[in-house]
Amino acid sequence: MLTVKITSKGQVTIPKEIRDKLGIRPGEDLAFEEKNGTFYIKKSLKKSPFDKWVGRLKRYRGQKTDEIIKDLRGT
Repeated sequence: MLTVKITSKGQVTIPKEIRDKLGIRPGEDLAFEEKNGTFYIKKSLKKSPFDKWVGRLKRYRGQKTDEIIKDLRGT
């Protein structure tokens, strides 16, 4: 188990090993979640990288893949 000291301002330094495992960098947000008295820390995703694709292909519903590709390529 890793331990850290809390500063007078309530700040902690997250050990590099943990930062690397979480994939966090300076300026990113962390989320704290409590479940049954245990707190969990996880990387906070502001927006899913897939959100930009949601609903993009609705107009192609029911069409065959070849038809969709043809339309997207403009051929």
